[in-house]
Parts: sequence; structure tokens; C-alpha cells
Amino acid sequence: MTTTTTTGTTKVYRVYIKATPQAIWDAITKPEWTRRYGYQGIAEYDLRPGGAYRARAIPEHVETGMPEVPVEGEVIEVDPPVRLVQTWRPTWLDEPATRLTYEIAERGNGVTSLTVTHELEGAPQTMAQVSGEVESAGGGWPEVLSDLKSLLETGTSLYA
Repeated sequence: MTTTTTTGTTKVYRVYIKATPQAIWDAITKPEWTRRYGYQGIAEYDLRPGGAYRARAIPEHVETGMPEVPVEGEVIEVDPPVRLVQTWRPTWLDEPATRLTYEIAERGNGVTSLTVTHELEGAPQTMAQVSGEVESAGGGWPEVLSDLKSLLETGTSLYA
């Protein structure tokens, strides 16, 4: 189940996954995992404060006109496997970077919660896209988190 809360320009998404915190951390930060769900971007993290973040597009998406690096940012805070804070900016939009926080908490019985908080002040186009409100841009965070949950719990992406 995915829950969504909106407060002003901050969106909070929470999903409960039958997986360990480390498995979820790896699925967020390791390219061999990020390639398998959501928009299939190949994540590149320099996991230290001030380190770079880039999501590289897969060749099939570049062929359709997507930039080679559709999302970029900077790592702000790292506490594996429980917290990652970074900036997040779609390179095709003329908007400022936004703040993205992943919080991972073990809940017991093999269940872990993943809370994604996306602070989107000054970035209305980004907010519409990550919320899944732009028809041609996919389902945003709700779709990505649902796909991540499916992959970790079943070994298969929603669209495999």
C-alpha cells in the first residue's frame, strides 16, 4: 500500500515493503537495481555529502529523445541504510533543484517502510510530473514506489 500526503509544496509518499532496509537501500542507490523498476534510470551516486547524483537514461529512452542524464542532483546527507537526502532536478525543465529525502525504517516481521519526502517549492512543473499528474510523463512517485515494492517482494517489475 502506498500513501500520499501533500502539505503545500511538499509531497510525502510511504510504502510498506516485505524486505530488509538494506535491500531497499540497495534498490535506491545501486544501478543494477534502479535499471529494473520505475523509469529504469541508471542511478549513479557518490554517496557522501557534496557528492553527485545522476540518473542516466537507458539507450531505448535516449532514442526517443530523453536526455542522457534526465535527472541530476547533489547528495546532502547519507546514513545507510536508513536515510538519504539529496537534491533532485529534471534536466529538461527550467526549474530549480528540489529536495528529496528517503527514510527507511524496519517495522518488524520482515516489513520495512520507505518514506519519500519531496520538497517542491518553486518547481510546479516538477511537482506535477512526480505526482503523476502529467499524462505523458508516467505515474510519478506512486508508480515508481509501487514498482519498487513489486520488484523487491516478487522479483518482478510491474511491467516485466
